[in-house]
Amino acid sequence: MWRDAGSATIIAGPFPDAPLVPEPTFLIAEPLASGRVSGLGSLIGASAPLAFAELARQVDAPLLMLADDPRHADQLEAELRFFSGGDFPVLHFVEWETLPWDSFSPHQDIISQRLLVLSKLPSMQRGVIIASAPALLQRLPPLDYVAARSLSLRTGQQLSHDEFTESLVSAGYLRVPQVSEHGEFAVRGSLIDVFPMGSLQPVRIDFFDDEIESLRYFSAESQISGDTMASIDLLPAREVPLDDEAIRAFRSRYRERFEGQPGRSRVYRDVSDGIAHGGIEYYLPLFFEQTAGLADYLPDSCIVIRPDGLDGLLQRTWAEIEERHELCRLDPERPVLDPGETFSATEAVTARLDRQRSVRYSAQSLAEGPNIRNLPTRMAPALKVEARYEDPVAALMQFLASFDGRVLFTTDSAGRREQVYELLAGRDLDLVRVDDWPDFATGKHRIGVAIAPLENGVLLPEARLAIISEQQLFGDRVRTSRRRRRAARDPEAIIRQLDDLEEGSPVVHAEYGVGRYIGLITLDVGGVEGEFLHLEYADGDKLYVPVHALELISRYTGTSPENAPLHRLGSDQWEKARQRAIRKIRDAAAELLDIYARRAARAGHHFRWAEADYRAFESGFPFDPTDDQARTIDEVLGDLASEDPMDRIVCGDVGFGKTEVALRATFAAVHGGKQVAVLVPTTLLAQQHGQNFRDRFADWPVRIEVLSRFQSPKQVREIVEGLKSGAVDVVIGTHKLLQHTKSFKDIGLVIIDEEHRFGVRHKEAIRSLRSEVDVLTLTATPIPRTLNMAMGGIRDMSLIATPPAERLSVKTFVGEWNDVVIREACLREIKRGGQVYFVHNRVEDIGRIGERIAKLVPEATLRVGHGQMPERELEQVMLDFYHRRFNVLLCTTIIESGIDVPTANTIIINRADRFGLAQLHQLRGRVGRSHHRAYAYLVAPPKAAMTADAVKRLEAIDSLEDLGSGFTLATHDLEIRGAGELLGDEQSGQIQEIGFSLYTELLARAVESLRAGREPDLDTPFNAGVDINLHVAALLPDDYVPDVHLRLMLYKRISGTKTADDLRDLQVELIDRFGLLPGATKNLMRMAALKQRATALGIEKIDAADAGGYLVFGDDSRIDPVALVQLVQNDSRSYRLQGSHRLSFRLDLKDVEARFRAIEELIGKLTPEPDSEQVS
Repeated sequence: MWRDAGSATIIAGPFPDAPLVPEPTFLIAEPLASGRVSGLGSLIGASAPLAFAELARQVDAPLLMLADDPRHADQLEAELRFFSGGDFPVLHFVEWETLPWDSFSPHQDIISQRLLVLSKLPSMQRGVIIASAPALLQRLPPLDYVAARSLSLRTGQQLSHDEFTESLVSAGYLRVPQVSEHGEFAVRGSLIDVFPMGSLQPVRIDFFDDEIESLRYFSAESQISGDTMASIDLLPAREVPLDDEAIRAFRSRYRERFEGQPGRSRVYRDVSDGIAHGGIEYYLPLFFEQTAGLADYLPDSCIVIRPDGLDGLLQRTWAEIEERHELCRLDPERPVLDPGETFSATEAVTARLDRQRSVRYSAQSLAEGPNIRNLPTRMAPALKVEARYEDPVAALMQFLASFDGRVLFTTDSAGRREQVYELLAGRDLDLVRVDDWPDFATGKHRIGVAIAPLENGVLLPEARLAIISEQQLFGDRVRTSRRRRRAARDPEAIIRQLDDLEEGSPVVHAEYGVGRYIGLITLDVGGVEGEFLHLEYADGDKLYVPVHALELISRYTGTSPENAPLHRLGSDQWEKARQRAIRKIRDAAAELLDIYARRAARAGHHFRWAEADYRAFESGFPFDPTDDQARTIDEVLGDLASEDPMDRIVCGDVGFGKTEVALRATFAAVHGGKQVAVLVPTTLLAQQHGQNFRDRFADWPVRIEVLSRFQSPKQVREIVEGLKSGAVDVVIGTHKLLQHTKSFKDIGLVIIDEEHRFGVRHKEAIRSLRSEVDVLTLTATPIPRTLNMAMGGIRDMSLIATPPAERLSVKTFVGEWNDVVIREACLREIKRGGQVYFVHNRVEDIGRIGERIAKLVPEATLRVGHGQMPERELEQVMLDFYHRRFNVLLCTTIIESGIDVPTANTIIINRADRFGLAQLHQLRGRVGRSHHRAYAYLVAPPKAAMTADAVKRLEAIDSLEDLGSGFTLATHDLEIRGAGELLGDEQSGQIQEIGFSLYTELLARAVESLRAGREPDLDTPFNAGVDINLHVAALLPDDYVPDVHLRLMLYKRISGTKTADDLRDLQVELIDRFGLLPGATKNLMRMAALKQRATALGIEKIDAADAGGYLVFGDDSRIDPVALVQLVQNDSRSYRLQGSHRLSFRLDLKDVEARFRAIEELIGKLTPEPDSEQVS
């Protein structure tokens, strides 16, 4: 019952020294806490987590709350965290998300979370542990395993650096150059970075000799340190040990258990070599004398909250395990244990649970009994906000007037909370925003609005309380949660970066042409040690590039590495190639500028819209936009509001929210009084966009039509009439729409979706529109030509590289057809309630493939869809798939631009070698649109039977599982397909000769010159910066940064810094990541600083040694001439001018510090005062 705060029970906080928190109870009174209740019924909606949060506060014992399945467990965790208000710990023992005896292991983050729970469970005194019922059957390591293999570290502790790294390896941690995931560590001198299991952030351990000097968290993305801590516990990296003793035990038990030659088994070979074989968790009993189950880890005082019908859930799980075992037991290379060995029997689990005190729970009412209580709960009424009505919240206000009690509204995001608050504000209600449940429960206001992840609300009449969820107000909603943020990706940097260079990769040197990268090499030049990039040219000629001149080097992209040219040093071959390219570039730049000029001459439409209307439209978006998405929307709206015509390309992976960008742009254009055309490549996509646009514009007076093959000639005529009269505001169509470009009354915006699917002829038609209207292009893998345009500064580009909340990258497998693998893939998906795409791109034999799949996976319900079917039939198949009426869709690439099916999370692509890279990426993007791990299987013939290009394509897509990698793939596509010319249809030529980066750099220079009204001077060599030689060692020693790739990347970053602040930040980062700078690295940083200052003055060369040196000034140097003359006149013995471009000096500079100081002071003297520079 509700009692006012004065009579509230006093509940102790979760920790001994926590303050006492007064907390009213609404559902659970004392009898339950005192142990007299064995069943709770009628736990509708949010009443279940509320009841158990109240129970957790009252009892001095932990609760194990069992859920029906993993999804139910996730929901319970989120809701319990809200109702706990942080008063007690909530732990979630997650499932592995793999099928029994799978050949790969769970994600590291899952193992991390499980190990954290196992480490805390035995000593837990209060709080809630959540687990799904099937997790009870899994065998776990013995109770002492986690504690025995954990390492406790604290500052000031004596610990041998070398022994510690060995103990990390034996605990299962993987040594890597740079830490990014759980279970990894990196060693750099006195610093050791570790990402401990169970920790949200990696930790940087700084040793002084064998003493731990400091422990700090750091960011996995930026690698920069954060807060310090006094101590930390490092849990083992796996649920299976891989030290020598454990491997010996495994080998012995394996030989006892399985007959035949153990050496033939992949599992046996891998474990013998100390490798964690994929799916090693299912061999856990072979590592231990005895295993445990989750129930064995529970403290004796733990109360088990079990769903009514737990026995049935466990038996169903066991039946699935046995069925799966039948499938897996036939592989001789990977024999598996029996179900009874791998899992605990259901009877044993229930018997073990019976030893704990337990309470049954159910959403339905339970049969009456002595200790059974059915709680007084009711479903909350439907109170949908009807945006189209005169008073959208009429039903809600009626409810508030008739309900005698307090009401809490819960929403999913801050934006929605404000929306609900504004709907209710100004209606004379006692209304307040609340931060959490205790804030509302102990407060005095009648109505609260909070952010909470509740799926369904509840009415508690006796407690005079109502909880109304967002779903009841706004209908279906989409859960969002924030993920670790990724740093913004700079498109230029992705192509120019050198960090993925391998030996033999082609690179371009701006002055010497295309060579091959051999490696980084340390050379002694004139008694000074320096690091050089070793390049090899034709006839084995070698070129050594000092690391501080790396800005002259870029990755070669333009054709495949083996087809890249190899230039001869000392010949005019490179110069001729450059001249040929320059002639072409002049023409290309002129043509581009012609398009540009035509657009610039026509003032763009200056769109205007009412801010309040825009905010109302924005609130209809059921997600929180990701940071990239929000930035892209701002950029597009900025383009529309400006005077200049828009030509922007939005590049974002499939499902990253490009459509919402298009919707916002459409809203702005329509409210600015213009018509909008949306071009899509397929009829199906036109239908889906039509539906999406109509849904979002349902509350606005906007007429949206779809123009495709589905319309009859009469309907087409009516739509075209509507376009001419201006009655139709938005038209969505396939290339058919291009026939009607002249039919619009007043078109202001063209949106092109999936641009890479249109042919050249259609693109020409679109291009003629470009100089007329604002154009917004959406694409996942920008085709090279488009990429060129954006890179050449001709079109603006926005990148959406952040995945939406809860998206995991797609796990990709490349292999030959294997019946077992294909059956496994389909079953894994079907068992977790999902659906499968099977892509086979030949209509002639698609029926035969269908028969083969039906035989392999009789459990599947299969339908076929391809482009040669009647249009209506195909549409019906797609809609049935969307509504989950069958679970395997065998289809051609028709789905490439198809409708989104969030429950389809496995795709199998047959003969993947026949697809282009953009196509493969696009197809793979059809899955993985929910928070479940998605799988892509690329089935291809043996390598020997494929073309070299096909092998490379599959390798590229296999290596880029990262979310947001569409853009990076496009740059690989540049290498494989050739970058193609910007404006023509040729796919070869100049870019192949001189490389993509140099081509775009020259093009950008040409465009800039022509824009400024100058003749492009492309023959002058690139400004290679300043050539500095101070005859001192300036490098990153390999014992300071051991990883070659990392060193190369850091050299590139140092040479690429533009300002003193950038350099200072980089220096702080280096000290933070690798420790104090060695002398040679300090020299490198000081030389980089000198280079920045000298570049600003137009100095071309600085050379200084023991007895002095010289400076060479460029033609357009910006030194202070008066200061130079005074310097020579006042000290002619030390300084002398040799010609107009060279200043030599004779000074005693044997000391390195004196040498640096002398050059720094000299540059300081020659730098003009800001005022004098203006006067000159």
